[in-house]
Amino acid sequence: MDTMLTAFQNPIFFMTFITLIGLVIGSFLNVVIHRLPIMLEKSWRHDCEEFLGLDQSSTSTEPKFNLISPNSQCPHCHHQIRFYENIPVISYLLLGGKCSNCKSPISSRYPIIEILTALISVIVAWRLGPTWQTVFGLVLSWALICLAVIDIDRQLLPDVIVLPLVWLGLLISLFDIFANSRSSIIGSIAGYMSLWLVFQTFKLITGKVGMGHGDFKLLALFGAWLGWQQLLLIVLLSSLVGTIAGLLMIALQKQDRSVPIPFGPYLGLAGWIAMLWGQAITSSYLRFAGIQ
Repeated sequence: MDTMLTAFQNPIFFMTFITLIGLVIGSFLNVVIHRLPIMLEKSWRHDCEEFLGLDQSSTSTEPKFNLISPNSQCPHCHHQIRFYENIPVISYLLLGGKCSNCKSPISSRYPIIEILTALISVIVAWRLGPTWQTVFGLVLSWALICLAVIDIDRQLLPDVIVLPLVWLGLLISLFDIFANSRSSIIGSIAGYMSLWLVFQTFKLITGKVGMGHGDFKLLALFGAWLGWQQLLLIVLLSSLVGTIAGLLMIALQKQDRSVPIPFGPYLGLAGWIAMLWGQAITSSYLRFAGIQ
C-alpha cells in the first residue's frame, strides 16, 4: 500500500494510470449509454403490463438484457465481439472502424467517448492531485458523461444514476471532501427547489413545460456535492452555454425551434467546471467587482 501511494506521487505514473483507467471506464460508459435506456424501457413496460393485468408471458421469455448480458455484438450481423476487438481506441483503429465479420462501419462515437473520458479524467487528476477529491471527482465526472450523452439521445436523466449520486454527495460531505454537511444539505434542497420554482412559474405563465424533472434532481446533485455556494455559478454558466449552443444550432439549421433542447449536458458541464474551478471563478469575479 505504501509503495502504491509513493508511486502515485510520481506525476508521470499517476497521469498514465489515470489515462488508462479513463479509457477503460469510457468503454464501459459506452455500454451503459446504449443499454441503460433500453433496460429502463423494458422495466417500465413490464410495470405497466403488470398494473393493467396484461399477459406477460411474452416478456417473461425474453432473453436476459442488462449491462453484462448478452455479450457485445455487431448490430448488423450479430457477430460476437471478442475481447481483443474491444480494447479501447486501439481495437477501433486496428479494425479500421469496421466490424471484423461483415465490415459494416462502427460508430466513431465509441472511441470519441473513450478518449473524452480519458481526457476529462486526466484534467480532474491534474487539477485535484492524488487526493480523495480526485477519487470522488472522477466518479462524478464519469457519471456526468453518461448522463449528458443519454440526455442528448433520449432527453432523459435516469434516476438510477442521479439519485444515488445525490446520496453519495450528502455522505461525503460528512468528511468535507468538497463541502461540509451544512452546505451540502442546504445545497441539495436549494438546488432542487430553485429549478422546480422556475418550472412551475414558466408553466403557470405559458401553460407549457419548460424543462424536465431530471434537471431539478441534477442541480440538487451539484448542491449536495459542492454546497449551496456554487449553485448560482452553475445556473449562470449552464444558462450561458445553453443559450449560445441553442442559438448556434438554430442558426446552422441543425435544431428546429419547436424541438426542445436537453438542458442536462449544459448543466452537467457547468457543474463540472464549478467542481474544479468554482471557487477560483467566484473569487476572481468578486475581486473584479471590488467586493473582495
